[in-house]
This record gives sequence, structure tokens and C-alpha cells, in this order.
Amino acid sequence: MSHAPSTKLSPAPAPLYERDLYAWSQEQAALLRAGRLGEIDAENIAEEILDVGKTEYRVLESALRVLLWHMLKWDHQPEKRSRSWESTILEQRGRVARQLRENPSLKPRLLEAVQAGYEDGRLRASGETEIDLDRFPEACPYDWDTIMNQEFRR
Repeated sequence: MSHAPSTKLSPAPAPLYERDLYAWSQEQAALLRAGRLGEIDAENIAEEILDVGKTEYRVLESALRVLLWHMLKWDHQPEKRSRSWESTILEQRGRVARQLRENPSLKPRLLEAVQAGYEDGRLRASGETEIDLDRFPEACPYDWDTIMNQEFRR
């Protein structure tokens, strides 16, 4: 008795976008540069472009988180002030300024970024200093000028 050959179907391979994002991005860039717009993966390109914008916002928020965290430690533990804290404050101010200079359209979201950065920085400051969270103001106590310009010298 002869058996029909097995016709197991292998699942179709996942699209390149899902298998190798780097290779996909190189392919899409080449298609765009060649003007082969009918061949591009427009939906995923749009998603990736939106993700770039989200990443730029997160970089700003992250720098503000670290900056505000160290400002809180500075204010609440004057006996532990160090050059390391000064250095971190200056470095993060530079990152904030650079991010805003390179992405000026983030400026309308600055208040949102400060609030989010402060919430996270407040938690980190409380955890690291072992000072009760209630001792840190719920809302950011610093205005923009203070955040970016206050001198921090031991």
C-alpha cells in the first residue's frame, strides 16, 4: 500500500521586520533612497518613526529624573554632599539642555517631563537616602531656572 507523501506545511517565515529589525531598516532605507516607494513597508516605517519621537522624550525625562533625584538628595542630606553629586547634577543639566537644543519641539512637553522625572526621582531619593517619602514634596519644588541654573557647591 503506498502512502501519499507527507504534505506538512511549514509556517511562512515571519516578516523581516519581526526577524531582524536592523536588516529590515537597512532594506527600507535603501528602498526609500532608490525612490522605490511602492515597495516600502509604510506601516512599520511609520511606527518606527513614532518610536523615535517617544525615545527622544524618554531621554529628556530620564535626564530630568536623575537631575531631580540628585537635587533632592542635595537638599535633604547636606552632610553627605559630594563632588560626585555636583558632577551628576552638571552632567544631567547638560543632557537636558542638549536634548532640548537638538529637539526643540520637546519644549511644549517640558512641564510633563519635569513632573514625570520628579515623581521617579522622588522615589529614588527616598529609597536611596532612607528618608521617608512623605518628607519629599509631592509636587516638584523647583522652578525651571532653579533646575537648570542653581549653583551646587559643597
